[in-house]
Amino acid sequence: MYVRPIVEYNSIIWSPHLKQDIEAVENVQRRFTKRLPGFKKFSYQERLRRLDLPSLELRRLHCDLLWCYKIIFGYVDINCDDMFEFRISTNTRGHKYKLFKKRNTSSLRLSFYTERVVNVWNHLPSDLVEFTTLTAFERTIKLVDFTDYLNCV
Repeated sequence: MYVRPIVEYNSIIWSPHLKQDIEAVENVQRRFTKRLPGFKKFSYQERLRRLDLPSLELRRLHCDLLWCYKIIFGYVDINCDDMFEFRISTNTRGHKYKLFKKRNTSSLRLSFYTERVVNVWNHLPSDLVEFTTLTAFERTIKLVDFTDYLNCV
């Protein structure tokens, strides 16, 4: 798609959190896929499945997780301690890179990157997601079902 890089540019910073805004961005891909020859009669979910395309919301979530991985494992020049706090726990469930989620009293901060990515990151299944390399991580997060974290399915 020609428009997708524009729609996804800097999504770490501007990622919409209101359902109406998520749907407005998703409508760009919805309209484009509907105009493809032979796809008009299918639902949006069926068009995505037939074209092997993820929703734009899911792509933004994957991008958030990739940036989280890059920050935690030092792939970008950002101090991880400025962004995240590791959870110190003896709990053996899940992966060993869990992050601490600070308690917020303001709803304004809930849409910030450092807040919205923590729950998803902490719930990544350790038996499915590989943390060994960035490419392995990117490949394996595509296998995870994130429907619980998506607003517009």
